[in-house]
Amino acid sequence: MQRVVSQKLKRGLALATVAAAALIAGCGGGSTQQIDPFAPTRAIAFGDESGVILSSGKKYTINGLNADTKLVDCRTSAVWSQAMASAFGFVYPQCNSDFVALPQGIMYAAAGNKVADVRDKIDQHLSNARFGPKDIVGIMVGVNDILELYRQFPAQSRDSLINEAKARGKLLADQVNRIANADGRVVVSTIFDVGLTPFGQKEKQQQSDIDRAIFLDDLSAAFNTSLRLNLLNDGRLVALVLADETIQQIARFPAAFGFSNVTDAACRSDVAAQDCTTETLVTDANPTQWLWAGDTLLGPSAQSRIGGLFVLRATRNPF
Repeated sequence: MQRVVSQKLKRGLALATVAAAALIAGCGGGSTQQIDPFAPTRAIAFGDESGVILSSGKKYTINGLNADTKLVDCRTSAVWSQAMASAFGFVYPQCNSDFVALPQGIMYAAAGNKVADVRDKIDQHLSNARFGPKDIVGIMVGVNDILELYRQFPAQSRDSLINEAKARGKLLADQVNRIANADGRVVVSTIFDVGLTPFGQKEKQQQSDIDRAIFLDDLSAAFNTSLRLNLLNDGRLVALVLADETIQQIARFPAAFGFSNVTDAACRSDVAAQDCTTETLVTDANPTQWLWAGDTLLGPSAQSRIGGLFVLRATRNPF
């Protein structure tokens, strides 16, 4: 009797499998059908100095030099916004060495930008154009907000500044959602913990009232948490890059990621940030093995890692 029941159960499962396969085929879901890969027609970058390319081609990291001319070669030491655009074959007008007739990259990132500046530049964009399903929009901003809030301490209380960091994280999420609701496709990044930067470490050593590095970390974490909690999370219009976790891991296990120094700035302090090159570094600095270019600026290898995350999310998210 048990064998008969088992045979009937097997026949029933086989029939159900056949029926399910027929239903999928009837709906156009056969095994040969694939989801079309995301193929944007334009890359748009918003943010601060970490993603900017100046009209001179210079960037706020360790600029690479052309081997023959010894001038800055904007194609080297790519920042995250370049990595995102180049993954789809785009360039920005600020680094158009091959003289592409119609560069499909738009650079809104600028040095010193805070979240409110990104909001204003989105306003500017929408006053002249729109966002669409073939736009890949990258955003990384917030470090300057944290620095601005930090400098208000101790005149402003720790708790009030933490709350303001949360408000700015929410404001950034609102801008991301705004682009998504306008039918753009957005990759947004958290910010690195500012307490881990050379600036944060120097503040820790020079100020004795509280642990200033931890305070900077707490401000950064409040910003990032609020950003993540308020993002439109439908899995289709917005993708998230976790730059904070990436930099935390590098700072914790530098050798495992190929870094030899995660606390000091590689660029000389007497050189303007955008003018730093492989020939204007402090003694013994290695441009590929030092995490930081400046007091709050990422070096080329860190930029490459974060840029890789932008590319990964832009290509794998179901946009």
